[in-house]
Amino acid sequence: MSRSLDLLQIRPVIASALIYDTMTRDERFQNETLRPIIKLQGELFVAVFKNYVDKHKNVFYELSLTKQLDYIENAIHKDMKFRNSLKGMVIGQFTVEEYQIYIQNSSALNKRMMGLVKDRLIDYIQLLEPKVA
Repeated sequence: MSRSLDLLQIRPVIASALIYDTMTRDERFQNETLRPIIKLQGELFVAVFKNYVDKHKNVFYELSLTKQLDYIENAIHKDMKFRNSLKGMVIGQFTVEEYQIYIQNSSALNKRMMGLVKDRLIDYIQLLEPKVA
């Protein structure tokens, strides 16, 4: 019980993540659970992506902005090991109750989750530039 309360208390409130009676269950889960967790984990996602880029010879930094966006998209959607790692960082922040909801429609919720993570990385793209000494 205290794990659930602890997890819920550390999540940021997202004022724009509104909840309506007319929302689908997936939309509600996205706004109540996924968006706050992904915001909370934002810095970690950036660090993990920087490590991913480092392990792939830093070619990301030599690409145009358009190609960088494609690189992020491909890393998330085509590299299953990387994708599963990102999913684990989100799922590990679920309460048991949220996990029960998630497993009922994990495929659709994974699409939403990865879309939000991709958006988060794109938002932080300026932080992904290598540090110049």
